[in-house]
Amino acid sequence: MLRSVASFLGLPFLSRALGLLILAGGFVQVVYDGARSIANNALRVTTVSDLLFALFKDKASALQGAVEGVAPWLWQVLVLPLTLAPAAAIGLLLGATLLWLGQPGREPIGFVMRP
Repeated sequence: MLRSVASFLGLPFLSRALGLLILAGGFVQVVYDGARSIANNALRVTTVSDLLFALFKDKASALQGAVEGVAPWLWQVLVLPLTLAPAAAIGLLLGATLLWLGQPGREPIGFVMRP
C-alpha cells in the first residue's frame, strides 16, 4: 500500500536516492562507532541525540520544548526512546525502508500483453 502511494506521487527515484544516502550514512556511523570502540577498549555507541547535538547545536536543545508544546505525552512515549536509540541502527533501518518503498512494482503473473 505504501509503495503504491509513493509511486502515485512520483517519488520512487527520490525515495531510492534518499534511502541510499541514509543507508550509507548508517554504514559510516557503524564504522565510526566501531573505530571509537576499538580505540577506547569499550563499546561506544552514538545515539540519535548525540548526533543531533553534533549537527544542530542550537536547535537540538529546543526540540523537547517544541514536541511538548504540541503534545506533552509525545516526548515520553515516542521521541525520547527514539533519541536514545543508536544512530547507526536508525539510519540503516530508515535507509532500507526508503529503498523498499522506492523499488519498482512487479509485473503480474499471467498478464497477457496481446489484445
